[in-house]
Amino acid sequence: MSDMYTKHASKYGEVVKENIYNALLERPSTMAMLDNLSGKRVIDMGCGSGIYTEWFLTQGVESVTCIDASTDMVELVKAKMGDQVNAYVQDLSLGLPNEADNSADVIVCPLVLHYIEDLKPVFQEVYRVLKPEGYMVFSTHHPFADFECSVTKNYFDRELIEEEWNTVGEPVTVRFFRRSLTEITEAISASGLAISKISEGEVDERAKAISEDIYHHLKANPNFIFIRCDKLR
Repeated sequence: MSDMYTKHASKYGEVVKENIYNALLERPSTMAMLDNLSGKRVIDMGCGSGIYTEWFLTQGVESVTCIDASTDMVELVKAKMGDQVNAYVQDLSLGLPNEADNSADVIVCPLVLHYIEDLKPVFQEVYRVLKPEGYMVFSTHHPFADFECSVTKNYFDRELIEEEWNTVGEPVTVRFFRRSLTEITEAISASGLAISKISEGEVDERAKAISEDIYHHLKANPNFIFIRCDKLR
């Protein structure tokens, strides 16, 4: 796991509250795919520092379960929200073994799946845990954007990519998996989930005041992809 989410967890949690990529592109685009959450049992899968969770608690949810592979991130959530949520550490590549069958109405998984090598077991677990007519909304790196990082130059290869990101104000090494849209959608379909909506997001115009260059780039180029998948039965 990258130091971004362990050593720099607290700083990362502050930065992503207001930055362009998370606050002005990813979160509004993900939230736009959610229905009314009032009375729903929600799983924040890859909860990070709990920014989504804080919002869920304002939406009248019945409960929120916060799960992340980073102990540091889970501790931040517990410190902020205490017994308002159930928060625990879990390697999400192994699914949701602590969650009961047919127990969640909604699962939200923001910018997590590109850190997981094999998506099929993850979506199988999501299908198991969702109630009939429940749904998952997730965001991940856009395959088109990630293809720029390819070493093999074969779009259909799955590749482990290593980059340095400056999200927290200093270079931090991050490793993630680049994959095709076909691989993502086949993993969803194999689980029994049905894709009901795909979006490539839209950057908020407020980003222009932070960086005109980044704003115009994101207006013209996809960076993330957003998918809603439903459990129909």
